[in-house]
Amino acid sequence: MNLEARKIIVNKSAAELTELLKTPENYKALMPEGLQTFETREDGFKFSLKGMPEIALKIAEVTDNKAVLKSASSSLDFELVTHLTKLSEAQTEIQMIFEGKFNPFIKMMVEKPLQNFINSLTDKIEQTYQ
Repeated sequence: MNLEARKIIVNKSAAELTELLKTPENYKALMPEGLQTFETREDGFKFSLKGMPEIALKIAEVTDNKAVLKSASSSLDFELVTHLTKLSEAQTEIQMIFEGKFNPFIKMMVEKPLQNFINSLTDKIEQTYQ
């Protein structure tokens, strides 16, 4: 299952965004409305949103052109990749792509909430960094 958020342009350099995305604590500010819990770990964080189960993510990779968050649970196989494209010294294009391997029943249950989640993350990033 692959889900894509819309592309946005923010007024931050790719280098600044890369530094922000390396630190688990910084993800709290990017969480959408309805955040109920947020707990950082050395290599990631876990959180829960209203109406959704708790999700644990680990920061797997952060480079100048992408940040990869992977599921910290062995029972769920997915990753959320944030692609960063440098437009200028002060502007970056961002697009989030969710890639998950789910059985058809789980896919049917989670597809719409996950699409809403990555859309909300995109909106929050756009609001925060404009």
